[in-house]
Amino acid sequence: MFKILKKSKKTNARLGKLKTSHGEIKTPFFMPIATKAAVKNISAAELSDLGAQIILANTYHLYLQPGEKIIKSHGGLHNFLNWQGPILTDSGGYQVFSLSKIRKIKPEGVEFQSHLDGSKHLLTPEKSIQIQQDLGVDIMMALDVCPSGQAEFKEVRRANEITFDWAKKCKKEWQKSSRNQLLFGIIQGGIFKNLREESLVQITSLDLPGYAIGGLAVGEPRDKMFDIIEYICPQLPEDKPRYLMGLGRPEEIVFAVKQGVDMFDCVIPTREARHGRLYQFCAQKEKGAINILGNLAYKTLTATNEKYKDDFEAINRDSGVKLLQEYTKAYLHHLFKINEGLGLRLATLNNLEFYLKLMEKIREGILNHKV
Repeated sequence: MFKILKKSKKTNARLGKLKTSHGEIKTPFFMPIATKAAVKNISAAELSDLGAQIILANTYHLYLQPGEKIIKSHGGLHNFLNWQGPILTDSGGYQVFSLSKIRKIKPEGVEFQSHLDGSKHLLTPEKSIQIQQDLGVDIMMALDVCPSGQAEFKEVRRANEITFDWAKKCKKEWQKSSRNQLLFGIIQGGIFKNLREESLVQITSLDLPGYAIGGLAVGEPRDKMFDIIEYICPQLPEDKPRYLMGLGRPEEIVFAVKQGVDMFDCVIPTREARHGRLYQFCAQKEKGAINILGNLAYKTLTATNEKYKDDFEAINRDSGVKLLQEYTKAYLHHLFKINEGLGLRLATLNNLEFYLKLMEKIREGILNHKV
């Protein structure tokens, strides 16, 4: 299922491959987010052309709209969104806690009101697995409780207890089915090392196909986040894929790869594209450059900035996307000023290409022992 092909001599970075029912994925990898079965502003075919190996969708949103039964009747999520590569779905727990104004944790699950119409629902561990099975995805996440980055010790400990109990129920439900889907458990514990270790021991005792580090990038200081990643990674099973949920910026991804993380997702490429912020590789000496790996650096440009209104250079002359080579920064600036959707598309293509190319460069760096 998961095989490590090479380990860096310089750091704890690993080069590997993860086998799923829809093909093998080279690790480390980044998952573009198709929350509601759509990546913002671009098609599944374009994602494939950019080099995406796998995408992430959201159980909570798809359960509420259009409903997992509709997607199942369409032949599953792959057919529904016309993507034939692997798909990972998160359990829906994070969205229940972050989007629903009224929610109540019970021993059997979490009761919540839909953010769409106020209807009441009960999401249990068993229900979460059933929904993900109906969606027909390749990797399912166990239902968990994700406390905020400012949560106190007592609250985080209780979240650990519930997360472990729900993970056991998720595993039991998963084992009822013979479908070729992988189930990952989620390690919680906030910024408390002893609670992180407690959760790690509990969740890894279930011997699941993979493990995620959850509950980071939720408001805690970056130095504490890095400290937890550095502390937890060496304790994770060597032979299982490691998924750091919701992270992050390029330099954060590089840091985590060096600790031994294999899988990433983040809304940054698409969210920042909607605000006209573009990520691009650049020379280390260039103004505003952020060094991330050896001689690899990046910069960001904000398309709405007035300085681009008469900048007739290509949006990205080094891009493999023809549109980004042909359209100028001045035109992109104009598109954002008039709220034209093409601007969002161009910015999204740019950012996702950047993130996917970053992972390619990281994999190459591990191969050559430069990461």
